[in-house]
Amino acid sequence: MPRWLYGMLVFGVGAVIAHFAGMSEILVFALAALGIIPISGLIGQATEGLAEHVGPKWGGLLNATFGNAAELIIGIVAINRGLLDLVKASVTGSIIGNLLLVLGMGFLVGGWRHGVLRFDAREAGRNSAMMLIALASLLLPAAFAIADPHPDDIHRVSLGVSIVLIAMYVAYIAYSLTGQGGQDLESEIGAHDDEGGGVGWSLWLSIGVLVAATAATVILAELLVGTVEHVAERAHLSEFFVGIILVPIIGNVAEHFSAVLFAARNRADITQGIAAGSSTQVALLVAPLFVLLSYPLGHKMDLTFVPLEIIVVGMSALLFAYISADGESNWLEALQLLGLYVMAGVVFFFLPA
Repeated sequence: MPRWLYGMLVFGVGAVIAHFAGMSEILVFALAALGIIPISGLIGQATEGLAEHVGPKWGGLLNATFGNAAELIIGIVAINRGLLDLVKASVTGSIIGNLLLVLGMGFLVGGWRHGVLRFDAREAGRNSAMMLIALASLLLPAAFAIADPHPDDIHRVSLGVSIVLIAMYVAYIAYSLTGQGGQDLESEIGAHDDEGGGVGWSLWLSIGVLVAATAATVILAELLVGTVEHVAERAHLSEFFVGIILVPIIGNVAEHFSAVLFAARNRADITQGIAAGSSTQVALLVAPLFVLLSYPLGHKMDLTFVPLEIIVVGMSALLFAYISADGESNWLEALQLLGLYVMAGVVFFFLPA
């Protein structure tokens, strides 16, 4: 994690002080958002530290498990407060952001410096297939809701789809830990160590930082979600726009920085893996977990999304699959990814609440 991110930890402390001092909710929201950025980076750092002690295969499983921990925590807090539209928007926003913004920025920097970027087309193909499964998980409940708008039936369908998605994600991880998938995973983790020199933390330090960073994320997520409605109203933004654009960026800045850094070092395979892997995890694990956890939290969530969200996720998945099919990319294709993201952002900004 870059040193400047450690300096941003002061914003998290400032958010807590501002909250208890009764300061402006906009200030609390801004400080909490900035504070979550380095803490999410610490979660990733601690996970990498643990991976160095348990080996590359189990380390890959840890990275897959904690890759979107900040977003998961923010989402759980939002569900507990009944902000289901914000949670749904953050799910699609994270998928779109990783496929278009993260990958686009990485390929733009890497393509500008190195010309043609190359990565494993086989792994890209697997991720493309998983994203099409994710798209189906958005389309099918929406189509069912049109045919049968009864809320209880929609929730039953969403539960069934969620269970299938989690099973698919478990199978995806199992494949990644065995056979050729395991070889690819070991190569990718080894590349991380070669490029960054490893974290070098002890086992107990890694565990301690992971626990502390997770607890800090919970606290800042409470402050962030608790002020989002007021901030959205004062800034004349819809909660939908905040969820689909701002929350995913806040939760994944450290990971985004890593993706761009590896592309700049001509390691487009890692950049592609970070962006696609994060999107896959959100779609096949985080979203269905939100549905399952919403029941004990008392605010039942389903998988019916705004039609515009489904359209943009579909276009993002198709563009990602097309660009990744040949195992090569360049700065022009990067601009195409970023262009679609900006167009989607403009549409979401003006979409009525």
